[in-house]
Amino acid sequence: MKRKNAQLLLLVTLTISVPPLIISQLAAPVSFASFAQQQDPEYSCPMHPEVKSKKAGSCAKCGMTLKPKSAEPDSASSGGENSASSRFPNVELLTQDGKKVRFYDDLIKGKVVAIELMYTTCKYNCPLETARLVQVQKLLGDRMGKEVFFYSITIEPEIDTPKVLKAYAEKYRIGPGWTFLTGKEADIKLLSRKLGLDFLPNPNDPDGHTPSLLIGNDATGLWARNAALDNPKFLALKIEQMIGYGARPANTVAANEAKAVKLNIDKGQYLYATRCAACHTIGNGDKVGPDLLGVTNVRDIKWLRRIIMEPDKLIEEKDPLATSLFIKYKQIRMPRLGLPEADVNTLIEYMRTQSARVANREKVGTQN
Repeated sequence: MKRKNAQLLLLVTLTISVPPLIISQLAAPVSFASFAQQQDPEYSCPMHPEVKSKKAGSCAKCGMTLKPKSAEPDSASSGGENSASSRFPNVELLTQDGKKVRFYDDLIKGKVVAIELMYTTCKYNCPLETARLVQVQKLLGDRMGKEVFFYSITIEPEIDTPKVLKAYAEKYRIGPGWTFLTGKEADIKLLSRKLGLDFLPNPNDPDGHTPSLLIGNDATGLWARNAALDNPKFLALKIEQMIGYGARPANTVAANEAKAVKLNIDKGQYLYATRCAACHTIGNGDKVGPDLLGVTNVRDIKWLRRIIMEPDKLIEEKDPLATSLFIKYKQIRMPRLGLPEADVNTLIEYMRTQSARVANREKVGTQN
């Protein structure tokens, strides 16, 4: 009897204890992420989410490297928001010299700054944006690195290493006070959101990257977002105001307005000033691109139209002239200007007339 009771007690004990063990094993969370990682990853473009692929490669619209889709946390792993200013994540970044810096503590705190997003393989806005900011840098002179600091943050960190960024900066003859930055992708995405520089992709813009310049004074809390392709003199003035030079006295403004005359700006002059002058001159020597003096006399007009409208295609097609110029001028990419053919023709005509004026001026000078 005792033996039967003991067997019954053992059976009851097993009946009670075993099911919870089985349930606990079944209830263990299934790692769907691990399962997904075993599958072929899906790649997409950061600037054009609609561009997707099962294989790694480049975006057909903007040329950016496709990135594998992953469930990334909303906050960066390398650092939270700095308690001194919740506006700016104090993430760790790398300069073009390989130096580790904290975004807020080392770059922003107490300074007047201008911040932009870019990437070195960009075929559209970035080359012109960088060249335009070089003009602003020259206008600010020795205040750069003392009273104001420029920061260019790559949105393609897996390609834009410190070495790549340093070579890019050297091509554009970047001076003191301008730092190029890379880092972890999650940190840069967080910075983009917090700075208000991440814009929804525009299907009408093949680049997908909006050229904006964030100008601010951390000490005063004043911040303003401007178009990075704006007139360099205007941008320099906005930065000077952030430094504290302030607006002109009202009586000076009124006096200047009274003396002002109506401007009669030629369309070709406007197109050249806003699209070409950052990289070229007409008769004043090479800049980051070649001097355009007499270009309409030595180049086929059809070729000129193409190099203005689709320079990247000429390089892809290995056009001999485009390729030789690309190599000669340190492989600086000429951006697509997005101009209609009528404007391209106007721009070419302006180059022709300006070249003729320079030639006539030099002729008169030699006669005197």
